[in-house]
Amino acid sequence: MSRSERLLDLLQRLRRRRRPVSAQVLADELGISLRTLYRDIASLQAQGAPIEGEAGIGYVLRPGFMLPPLMFGSAELDALVLGMRLVLERGDRDLAQGAANTLAKIAAVLPPDLRRELEDSALLIGSGPRPPGNTIDARLLRDALRLEQKLDIVYLDPHGRRTRRTVWPFAIAHFEQSHILMCWCEWRGDFRNFRTDRIQSVTLLPNRYPTRKRALLKQWRQTEDVIGKTILSETDIDWT
Repeated sequence: MSRSERLLDLLQRLRRRRRPVSAQVLADELGISLRTLYRDIASLQAQGAPIEGEAGIGYVLRPGFMLPPLMFGSAELDALVLGMRLVLERGDRDLAQGAANTLAKIAAVLPPDLRRELEDSALLIGSGPRPPGNTIDARLLRDALRLEQKLDIVYLDPHGRRTRRTVWPFAIAHFEQSHILMCWCEWRGDFRNFRTDRIQSVTLLPNRYPTRKRALLKQWRQTEDVIGKTILSETDIDWT
């Protein structure tokens, strides 16, 4: 690992922590000596990184510090390209366009050597069956997630029965052959999952649901193991 990559790695490790972390912990994680760690901290501070703390106490990166977009390591560029290509191959039209725009914007600000590395990436996504198309605008589902607002949906189950629900969406699970909207259903008073290609109509309601999205996701994760394993392994599930 080059020194520049090590400094970037150090910054990233500090960004992931909200509380001071000791120099010894950072040095162990990076596989360097304490002396080198102190020298790296001083170098980053001299370059403007708002790192607070001192030897024997711990270090913390002040909130709000943004890394320049050109500061990507090779593994980060690989992860970025692979992720964006997966969205291009398997996402809906808006997400695919967003992935293409993201790659173009990042390539525009990278230095020439990193831009060539991004453009010449040999990490490819294999072709395969795409998820069925939606009859509704998938942007409404993502808007509801972001805004934490209720949705009114009309859903067609595998037996051809239509039901109307008011749901609190908290996640969308993207499987190879389907996308699943994960919700709290007011009608059932429980968690329910809906394949997005079976949602016949959707309306974004003006009122927010009373529980935060993060809390719903945490509550879902704490449900019985058998339920969680079924949701994550079976893409054709419909709970009505």
